[in-house]
Formats: sequence, C-alpha cells, structure tokens
Amino acid sequence: MYFRSLVLLFVLTSISLAQQGQGVPTAVPDWCKNQPRPEYAKLKRVPSADPWFEVYEVAPKTYAIYEPHQAEEAISYLILGNTHALLFDTGLGIGNIKRVVEKITILPITVVNSHTHNDHVGDNWEFSDIAGMDTAFTRNSAKGSTADAQAELEAGNICGELPSGFNAKTYATKPWKITQWIHDGSKFDLGERTIEVIATPGHTPDALALLDRANGLLFTGDSYYQGPIYIYRPETDYDAYEHSIQRMAELAPSLKLLLPAHNVPVGDPNVLPRVLAAFRDVRAGKRQPTANGPNYIYQFEGFSFLVSKKF
Repeated sequence: MYFRSLVLLFVLTSISLAQQGQGVPTAVPDWCKNQPRPEYAKLKRVPSADPWFEVYEVAPKTYAIYEPHQAEEAISYLILGNTHALLFDTGLGIGNIKRVVEKITILPITVVNSHTHNDHVGDNWEFSDIAGMDTAFTRNSAKGSTADAQAELEAGNICGELPSGFNAKTYATKPWKITQWIHDGSKFDLGERTIEVIATPGHTPDALALLDRANGLLFTGDSYYQGPIYIYRPETDYDAYEHSIQRMAELAPSLKLLLPAHNVPVGDPNVLPRVLAAFRDVRAGKRQPTANGPNYIYQFEGFSFLVSKKF
C-alpha cells in the first residue's frame, strides 16, 4: 500500500513483475540497495521457518518478524507469556507468518492488529483467534480486499524474488473472522505477562498500541516509526492522531523501548515528545513541506510526516 523508505518516496525503479515471479534477475530498486539497515546488525537474529521473513529477538520473549524484501518493510511481533502468546500483526500475506510463529512457540496464539491496513493483516485468515477493535473501519477491513494488496507488488516494491509458489496475479487480502472485540484499556493475560491495549486512532480509526508496563515496552504500530509516517489517507484524522501521540509521549518516561511496525524494530522512547512537538509545529504552519506527488512531506530528524494537505 505504501512505500516507507527514506531513500525514495514517490519515484520507483521499473521492474517486471512477471520476471520476479519466474525468478529472473531484474533491476534492483534503490531502497533495496541500502539493505540491510545498519540497526539490525546490533540485534539478535534467530532462525526463520520462512525465508521471506527475518526474525530478531528484541527483548526477552519478544520477537520482531521483519519483511525486508518488500518496500513496506513491515514488522510484526510475537509476544510470549508463560501460557499464551500475542501476534501483533500478520504482515503482508506474501510469506507464511503462521509457519514462522509456530516454529518459535507451541503456545496458543491470539492475533491483535495495530490497525487493519492490508500490510498488517495479510495472514489474519490463517489464525482462529483474532481480537479486533470495535470500529466500523475494522469490520469493513475484515471483508478483505484486492486493490491495496496488488499495489504492494507494483514496480520497484520487491527486493529479490517473491516466494516459491506465490501467485502474484491472485494476491489479495483474504477475509478473516474477528473472534473477540477489544477497546482502549483491554488487557491480555499471557501468564506472568500482561499486555494492555491503548487506542491510538489517527492513522486509522482502529489504530492501537500495545503496552507492556512491567517491561517498559510500547509497540507503536504505525503511529510512530523511523521514516515517513503516513497520515494522508481518507481515514486519517489529524486531531485524533495528535491526541494519540500525546498519550504515547506521556508514557515515555516509564518506557525502555519502542517497537514500531515498519523499517526498524527498536526505538528510543524519548523521541515521542519530539514527534508530538513536531506535529504541533506542522499543524500550526511553522514548517514548510516538500511536495510529494499529490501529498506533502514535513521532514524532521529521524522521522517525517506524509500528509494530504499543506498546513
């Protein structure tokens, strides 16, 4: 759906999807040439049951499941307790994330989505227990879609080859069934580990973060990550986004680590007050943007905002 690399945002290198599907060498997109990101060298990598993904242990019993071969660079998280596990997002649905998580744990797994854009729900259909925010946006997303999924395969979006057996022509986000509704403040008892839901609407109406208070971990979803933060779609709400960033910024003093949903799976919590101040400056007209296709980008050190209008 989106292209989140700092290297390129709008102009992509032309690549033949037909050649990719056949494993024929193709031109390499510029964003791909900058892989791997240097931050990953410091992380503990663990084996992945599917080569589409790279898996890193980013905290005790906490695994980042990274998709480095597609321009979204989506990151899902497997969060383990003693009796239960949460899977925070299921990725693009290009590789098989269920195979990956079942190699790591035999615990029963509940899926929770940071929000229901296609790049975070691609393998939802593979799981029997899915907790969803009680919003109309969530219900509509659960019906599945094709257009946004197909856009992920457009020229310049793939680094290397697509997985063996993957059918690019029929690729779509499959429908999934929500088995339990959650709200702001909902909690998951994983057995000696409690994870709390924090509603963070703005990017989408159903956006949420997960908070592990005991361990100082905040899983931020798409509300914050290193790179261009996308808040330009019709479902974006700027007032809600500012309020959500404020809530997260207020948590910063109690946090040890941010775990975002794109690009790099570790972040400094002290960035959150800067993100809040930056967004307020943008809305107050104190910053000048750069045109980016039909949208505008406001650049700051370490992050930026891609928005649909000039403030």
